[in-house]
Amino acid sequence: GVPQVMMAVATQGSRIRSRVGFVKALASALCIGTGGSVGREGPIVQIGSSLASSVGQRMRLPEGRLRLIVACGAAGGIAATFNAPLMGAFFGFELILRLFSIDAFCALLVSALAADVIDQQFFGQAPFFGGFPQLGVQHLVEYALVAVLGVLSGLIGIGFKTVLYKVQDLCDLPFRGRLAWARPAIGGVALGALLFFLPQMYGVGYTVVGEVFSDPGRFALWLVVAMMAGKVLGASITLGNGGSGGVFGPSVFTGAMAGVAFGLLVRALFGPIAGEPVLYGMVAMGAVVASAAQAPLTAAASVVEMTGDFALTLPAILAAAIAAAVSKSLSYGTIYTTKLLRRGIDVEEDLPGPVVVRARRRDATPGTASRPPRFRNARPGTSAPGGETAGRKPQGHKPKGHRAKGR
Repeated sequence: GVPQVMMAVATQGSRIRSRVGFVKALASALCIGTGGSVGREGPIVQIGSSLASSVGQRMRLPEGRLRLIVACGAAGGIAATFNAPLMGAFFGFELILRLFSIDAFCALLVSALAADVIDQQFFGQAPFFGGFPQLGVQHLVEYALVAVLGVLSGLIGIGFKTVLYKVQDLCDLPFRGRLAWARPAIGGVALGALLFFLPQMYGVGYTVVGEVFSDPGRFALWLVVAMMAGKVLGASITLGNGGSGGVFGPSVFTGAMAGVAFGLLVRALFGPIAGEPVLYGMVAMGAVVASAAQAPLTAAASVVEMTGDFALTLPAILAAAIAAAVSKSLSYGTIYTTKLLRRGIDVEEDLPGPVVVRARRRDATPGTASRPPRFRNARPGTSAPGGETAGRKPQGHKPKGHRAKGR
């Protein structure tokens, strides 16, 4: 899925084998079609990226151009899936390319637009979650509640990431080098037990999200909370036992259920002034994505484009920004990059930014192997603390007795 594409961009010169797309499509179709509680976006990103990489390699593009075309493939896949070109472009920028330039962003926009135009010829122009009345913030108190929801969504996104890898570690224990063929079967039994009690967890779950948004009052609060927790567990069991799928869809589902539960609760406490529960469900489905992936632009654009409701722009941006800030301050690594961190690959290290802040965050994260800050092993010419340069003597400080030479 997405982690494999990120690893290829960071460590393999953006070279992805062409057969990866075919194998990933087949494996994901089997997994989701038989009830795997995962999303289809991760496989689509890998399929689009592998096709783009194959074309780029045949054209013998340099590494920089190849990296861009891989990100364009991912952007096109996301845009076509959700009928959301801005979301696709932001996805390619924030998660795959991860460095901003005007030229690159324009290429991502064109790729996402072209993919969406083709998609609309087959599936129409309706929003992904269309058919709902236009929502928007009617009272200022709703902005305060959206901010609170943003904090809760940030914590939920961190919790999803933690549960996912804890369950994966638990599933690894009985199969260390033996009976690997039995692992999917045992995982299927565990997932089947969950589906017996919560059949709404079958497959991606977007139909269930649409039903809850259509009439949230028809669902008891405890059931909505159970579906939120069940999706986290179902996705973790599916992926932990070798299933092929993505975590974007489960993040959307989890956020939608969390937001509706929050909306039902505040509606009962504060009355009509709190607004509609669906408003909080739509906002939270983006906020949990923003927390889990630490991609607030992608998350905010997803809410607006997937619902077709531009009145949600401000609350979606507010919740996504707060959720991403909470996630970045409390954890190092996203739900995607943590998979690479566990293999000793840190794709965050080479990004520009405050080195000391990243080092402190890394040291403060439980379960993350501690690494020395980069400036301790800095190469000559790279930044070091205090604005000095590693391997060079600080300028402006001359030894005693030094005299300026005459011209």
